[in-house]
Amino acid sequence: MTSVRSLARSLSAAALSGGLIAATAACGGEVSAETDEAPWQEPASYTYTLTSSEGERALIGTFRVTVRDGKVTKAVGLDASARRVVRQLPDQVPTLGTLLTELDQARRDKADTAEVEYATDGHPTRIFLDWEKNAIDDEALYVISAYEAAGG
Repeated sequence: MTSVRSLARSLSAAALSGGLIAATAACGGEVSAETDEAPWQEPASYTYTLTSSEGERALIGTFRVTVRDGKVTKAVGLDASARRVVRQLPDQVPTLGTLLTELDQARRDKADTAEVEYATDGHPTRIFLDWEKNAIDDEALYVISAYEAAGG
């Protein structure tokens, strides 16, 4: 029996091979791809909002993150869980590059699921990781919103 996730992967692959990705990008929609090549170069400075959920891990909550010179310089917890993380484990709040490195590592480790969606400008908007299909609480879901590159 084909799973919904397998079907989605097949449809995604068909869309990519059929050139639908260009049409989606031209219309201003989100682009989804499961490739090993990063379609986006992380700028040295930017801000974004991260909603991190799923699994049993410290980095849970919604954060407003400021990155300068490639490092997180400010993280504001936007909910109780995120405020606790910022207070107790501030070094756990990642840059987008760190999230993409985690995605790459999951792929190298042959995780059951390592999916990413990109905005039309190429920055990631959603990363879903599930290392073992039948394991409980090993997933990670990162939703990236309100991304703004710093002005030059």
